[in-house]
Amino acid sequence: MKRILITGGGGFLGGWILRALTKEGHEARIFDRSTDRRVLREIVGQRADKIEWVQGDVTDTAAVAEAARGCDSIIHLAALLTPACKADPILGAKVNLIGTLNVFEAAKGNGIPRVAYASSAAVFGPDDGARPDPVTLYGAFKLACEGSARAYWSDEGIASVGMRPTVVYGPGREIGLTAGPTIACREAVAGRPYTIGYSGPQDLVFVGDAAAAFAAAAIQPFDGVHAFSLTGRTADVPEIIEAIKAEVPAADIRFDGAPVPMAAEIAVTPYEDLLGPMPRTSLRDGIALTVAHYRALAEAA
Repeated sequence: MKRILITGGGGFLGGWILRALTKEGHEARIFDRSTDRRVLREIVGQRADKIEWVQGDVTDTAAVAEAARGCDSIIHLAALLTPACKADPILGAKVNLIGTLNVFEAAKGNGIPRVAYASSAAVFGPDDGARPDPVTLYGAFKLACEGSARAYWSDEGIASVGMRPTVVYGPGREIGLTAGPTIACREAVAGRPYTIGYSGPQDLVFVGDAAAAFAAAAIQPFDGVHAFSLTGRTADVPEIIEAIKAEVPAADIRFDGAPVPMAAEIAVTPYEDLLGPMPRTSLRDGIALTVAHYRALAEAA
């Protein structure tokens, strides 16, 4: 059994990672600015109330180091997303880049041998899904985190895996530029109209698949420094709407807005050799699972 620190673990991805870790018998410690367990309860039920929780800010070097005490590895999720980084670039850099440095310093100070951290497919620009060339501050900060991880391996021998999720969707995803597909599932179940706020094709990965990769990176022993793209399948917004209507025929879902500023086709970077077999959920199945989740919540309300 291992104890894993999850920074920013109070959000939906943290909840799914917690679900994956506890299923395998491991313990998690959440480090988050908030103490609101609502999202975790939605994903893991009342187990959320028993999870060790440390309130703190990832920009606080000492607080991160103390939270990591006694842990075997770290999953670092705490970040500000694209809109927030655009609105306040300095704060975005403090949270996304300095926060990541604090995590690696915490690993160094506590003798923790490996870190799994959330990079992003936003390290790619809109025209090339193989060569990093970000056009957003969020993507630029994430690419800088990848370079920092390489330096910590070279200087300190701290192994790491940077995960570059594409558009993550599934139960609990309700914030961020690309939360639209998930919110559309929720609103369809509620019988309310909804407009997805972007257009064009994007690669989508189901949250359970992404969480499994993060959990494996925290548990499996490995050396070196790695960065992998967490991909699913590219789908245009009308195809997403079609999948939702297959589950909720009366759904009134539309879309509007500019394309997401990252490539629609992200190069596959296989990681099974390092982390072991991983689940691959189809878009139709992922949408069906998401709709079923919101139906269950509605019925329980």
